[in-house]
Amino acid sequence: HGVALARSTLADWVKAAAWWLAPLRDQLMNHVCAAERVFADDTPLPILDPGRGRTRTGRLWAYTRDDRPFGGAAPPAVVFYATPDRTSAWPAGHLKTYRGVLQVDGYAGFEQLTQDGTVHLAACWAHTRRKFYELHQTGSPIATEALVQIRALYDIETTLRGLPPDQRRTLRQEQSRPRVEALELWLRQKLILLPSRARLAEAIRYALNRWDDLARFIEDGRIDLDTNPVERAIRPVTLGRKNALFAGSEGGANRWAIVASLIETAKLNGIEPFAWLRDVLTRMIDGHPAARISELLPFSTQ
Repeated sequence: HGVALARSTLADWVKAAAWWLAPLRDQLMNHVCAAERVFADDTPLPILDPGRGRTRTGRLWAYTRDDRPFGGAAPPAVVFYATPDRTSAWPAGHLKTYRGVLQVDGYAGFEQLTQDGTVHLAACWAHTRRKFYELHQTGSPIATEALVQIRALYDIETTLRGLPPDQRRTLRQEQSRPRVEALELWLRQKLILLPSRARLAEAIRYALNRWDDLARFIEDGRIDLDTNPVERAIRPVTLGRKNALFAGSEGGANRWAIVASLIETAKLNGIEPFAWLRDVLTRMIDGHPAARISELLPFSTQ
């Protein structure tokens, strides 16, 4: 028989576990911020607002390190933070020690990080493609042609997966650069002919406004075409959000983000998360020295 536990008891256990695990998430974020390229994404997070008896929308931020596409040996990791809103001060705080390339979707809040020149943004071709795909479905031949051109860039990328950055850059200079330059020219020519309010014009402007960030992958072999790795990492957590429906409080949302960071990182490294969690909590409670906490990260305990 399963033991019936009061919900408050379970909540207290999660609270205690999150208290022990919070320093581990900090260590994990240090590992993410030591990367040369980090993926960032965010998604709505419903949080109960007890005083008003309904939910309000907070935000779940995800930061992923995955060096495998450019042949890097560092273990992949994802770190989540829950915040009450989507202001740009949050990612600025999360990434205050980060120096490198930040690969993002279209959220303007990340722009703030680029002001002192220590962070460079790389944009996401999948988000750009999505705008054209919606119009392709309505029968737009220009949108369909844009998809064909973008598809060609992806086909080149499949041949570069796992190669070191310098090789990726050389091959992109040869193969991708002419296509990207031709696509930009073609889009600019089409834009002139379209009414400015047309949906196709909006899709083209979305792409052209980000063109430098979209084209940055040609010059930098560490960059990928899209933010799919962080979207894959955030997906199981958003599915879980549907089951939980909403976090019971801001504190609950934050505890959940701590635990999710460690569970999803374990999964990214092929480690069974619950055995790992049990082992690590036991070792911490048994007095594992705080100075050596990084030894307890999922990919360090194998």
